[in-house]
Amino acid sequence: MKPKVALLYGGSSEESEVSSKSANEVYKALALLNLPAKKIPVDKNLVSKLKVFKPDVAFIAMHGGSGEDGTLQGLLDILQIPYTGSGVLASALAMHKTMAKRLFLANGVATPAFMTVRNGSHEGIIERLKSEVGLPVVVKPPCQGSTIGLSIVRTENELAKALDLAFQFDNELLLEKFTEGVEITVGALGNDKPKALPTLEIATETGFYDYKTKYTAGLSSHIIPARITQKQEAQAKKAAVRAHKVLGCRGFSRADFICPKDGSEPLILEVNTIPGLTKLSLFPDAANAAGIDFNNLIEKLINLALE
Repeated sequence: MKPKVALLYGGSSEESEVSSKSANEVYKALALLNLPAKKIPVDKNLVSKLKVFKPDVAFIAMHGGSGEDGTLQGLLDILQIPYTGSGVLASALAMHKTMAKRLFLANGVATPAFMTVRNGSHEGIIERLKSEVGLPVVVKPPCQGSTIGLSIVRTENELAKALDLAFQFDNELLLEKFTEGVEITVGALGNDKPKALPTLEIATETGFYDYKTKYTAGLSSHIIPARITQKQEAQAKKAAVRAHKVLGCRGFSRADFICPKDGSEPLILEVNTIPGLTKLSLFPDAANAAGIDFNNLIEKLINLALE
């Protein structure tokens, strides 16, 4: 019998709109795969809706917030419903970029220098920044996605405004050394033995891959394989799989990197445990380049969830 799929989407995060777009594409694929499915928005009535529908598996098409930080995963564990993607711990670790970077460093995965600052305790931050990281620096709330609350600070005068913006989303911020280079992403697909997908380079019309650029047709393009050295390509693929394993991810993940212009080792920025699945998203394009079309990808993710 074909598994009955509960397609979970929406939620209250800043990325709920993207979640709905991902869910729409997944729902079309589920229909083409002839899998019985129901779209269920994630709200206070979620448990009762799941009890009525009685799914065999949940397909999580959530981005950010409680849908990606392990909260929803924990609920599904309690309800004993298998689900796509990573479990509670891996989701929580990957969602908190600072904690993920600490794990990367401890496991030999290269990442840019960084420091943290808490709201209300950033007196003398300029001196700390100069000694620990230096300018330019990327200021971001560690638990947001889609570059929400993120700024690139190139001068000391720009720092206060960037901190004010980021503190709207989190009480502790990540300040990460900005590195000039090629921005790429590498997907990993699998559970115990994940495989790296082709490298994908992100080229933008604006020079900055922010929320608007990501989700507006025509403002960015995907170049596969990325225009980096063969050595960097091999290093990035190895690091993406390593990061997937270090965090304990399952199903799929997408690691974002900066490949320095001098040809040195790619630097991992973060891992997304629920990559976007919209028409403009990165992971489906990389999978397609590996010979896995969108419908096949969705079927694989469900099968991996049921392993």
